[in-house]
Amino acid sequence: MAAVRDKAVVVTGAGGGIGAALARRFAAEGARVVVNDLDEAKARRTAQEIGALAVPGDASGIVGPAREALGGTIDVFCANAGVGTGGGPEAPEGDWALAWDVNVMAHVRAAQALLPEWLARGSGRFVSTVSAAGLLTMVAAAPYSVTKHGAYAFAEWLSLTYRHRGIAVHAICPQGVRTDMLAATGAAGDLVLTPTAIEPDTVADALFAAMDADRFLVLPHPEVADYYTARATDPDRWLTAMNHLQQKLEAQAEEAR
Repeated sequence: MAAVRDKAVVVTGAGGGIGAALARRFAAEGARVVVNDLDEAKARRTAQEIGALAVPGDASGIVGPAREALGGTIDVFCANAGVGTGGGPEAPEGDWALAWDVNVMAHVRAAQALLPEWLARGSGRFVSTVSAAGLLTMVAAAPYSVTKHGAYAFAEWLSLTYRHRGIAVHAICPQGVRTDMLAATGAAGDLVLTPTAIEPDTVADALFAAMDADRFLVLPHPEVADYYTARATDPDRWLTAMNHLQQKLEAQAEEAR
């Protein structure tokens, strides 16, 4: 893709899963890539695999070091790092705080650092890995669902505010993707996500198709568009269907006891 050749790209949470797939694809298309991950060994392994630069550390503070590593500029920023915190209102305050910090505020902090440069030159691309949970919801995972809604809302706000000033924004909203995060979702993931799970490379393909079409919403599972429409047009029916999934999950847990 000519649009990314020689561009400076940062991918957070790129030690594995979707992030690694995005980094691989950008590198294959000729971009200069920084691989970021909290796990230094994973970041360096991905970077070595694709001929990229590893800048490990907390995604919230990565813009400065990544910009320096890339020679002073960033053209594309993929806010991909995330945590899949489960539970409901009873989840510990620390779990809620972590989900909010990683899934939302890391995106906000990146935008704070990137926008002055991008607005001054009239170009920049912000890619937010959200989740279908940000458009819909996810059973048994209130902190994840709530903060992914926040991540989607922030990406949407960025797009509507700055698109006339040359800033492109994409929100990636897959359902199940075969990653370590999916493996950690347990019974809820097995029930809702695993049956239609896709490979991380399919997510990267969907992003590049959306970039080529200049499309904000990236749906690696196209059926999510129908679910999103159903949720908006008949919320009670949609909530009843989701509650049936919740009841099924509870019944499975009871049988397992």
